[in-house]
Amino acid sequence: MTTAPVCVLGLGLIGGSVLRAAVRAGRTAWGYNRSADAIAGSADTGYDTGTDLTAALTRAAASGALIVIAVPMPAVDSILDAIAEHAPDNPITDVVSVKVEVAEAVARHELAARYVGGHPMAGTNHSGWSAADPDLFRDAVWVVTVDDGSDPDVWREVASLALDCGSVVVPTVSDEHDRAVARISHLPHLLAEALASVGAVSPLAMGLAAGSFRDGTRVASSSPDLVRAMCEGNADALTDALDDALALLTRAREELVTERSTKTLVAAGHAARTLYEQHERFDITDVEPGEPGWLEKFRAAGRRGGVVRQIRSASPG
Repeated sequence: MTTAPVCVLGLGLIGGSVLRAAVRAGRTAWGYNRSADAIAGSADTGYDTGTDLTAALTRAAASGALIVIAVPMPAVDSILDAIAEHAPDNPITDVVSVKVEVAEAVARHELAARYVGGHPMAGTNHSGWSAADPDLFRDAVWVVTVDDGSDPDVWREVASLALDCGSVVVPTVSDEHDRAVARISHLPHLLAEALASVGAVSPLAMGLAAGSFRDGTRVASSSPDLVRAMCEGNADALTDALDDALALLTRAREELVTERSTKTLVAAGHAARTLYEQHERFDITDVEPGEPGWLEKFRAAGRRGGVVRQIRSASPG
């Protein structure tokens, strides 16, 4: 299929990495960032970046570019305002870590017909353009949503970008995505913050801290504003996950007090980690966007661990 140009709005770690990866894949791509200081030097290294949102979107409208929203959730509405004014007919995706709230915002701006959500499951504890890396998404999972009403042509474009960036695509419904990432992404951030806080009780504790503390608290060094935006944007699902974690820890405490044992939690955690290590993906090869029942077929395959590694060209007409 012919690849569309890409217009990335927001050039932090994820948006900047999307721009770099798209350019390396041979795409025409440009990006916007609100702060000039944050992207200082990007143009000097050959990337087409700037701070004029209207200009970036006017160019997108003229070229039919795929617009990628890559700003934190609190800034999404203002970006959608600008898209609705300057490029309302363009295909749109995003790389925000929650999907329901973004989809609702897109619908409020009457842009849902040309929107398919996305979320690359990749990142580091660093932030900003300087941390962006075209290899960030290599072999990573990239969620591409299959909500009711998704346009198959836009879905192809979004999935094609994810594949060009080196990822595999997992088709997922937005609310199922949010419930899942609350447990495997957002909750780990809160647990890392708690572990860091509990451990930082004395210079001696910090001096003795080694691998388990370092690895368990790695994401606690992420930007607090970004962590808050991510977690607070998924508050309901994260509350459920946090309740489950607190229940497990409460039972572990009770067992430790009454039996001087941690066997239940340790055994369950070890078994769960083993399941993660043994998880296998399979390639989805029998579903094409736009065919009868394609959304439900993708949903069912994604739930079972299916991934898309290749997008075949759409049939003419």
